[in-house]
Order: sequence, then C-alpha cells, then structure tokens
Amino acid sequence: MTSAPIVVHQPSHTGGRKGTVHRHSQDEILGTAYSDHDLVVFLEGAGLAEPETILDDPQWVEWRGDPAHQFHAA
Repeated sequence: MTSAPIVVHQPSHTGGRKGTVHRHSQDEILGTAYSDHDLVVFLEGAGLAEPETILDDPQWVEWRGDPAHQFHAA
C-alpha cells in the first residue's frame, strides 16, 4: 500500500500504463498513458497545477511494475 495519491500502474500487455488518483476516499482512473506527456495531460485535467514537477516525487507518484517513465508493453 502506498501513501502517494497518484499511482502509475505497470504497463499493459499492449503498452501504456493506467494512471489513478486517490481522492474523495476512492481511486479514480485518469486514463491510459503512453508517455509522460499523456500523464501530465491527465493530471492537469484532474486539477493539478504543473504536474510535470511531481512525476519523480515519491510522495506524490508511485510507479508500479517497470521503472518510471517507461510505457512499453509488458
């Protein structure tokens, strides 16, 4: 279990990583990101200002599965 409110899940078999944000006591799916840019767009849509500054901050984002910033198929 993580305390980070944003989780970037392991890559799917077809590529891309699901992103979720924990707010209002539940996890909300942001979408499937195929790049850091996609993830930033999703986070901006969720109301975060300047989300590119938190992608490497483990207090904000937990990268599961493959290393951070890798979106290739599992």
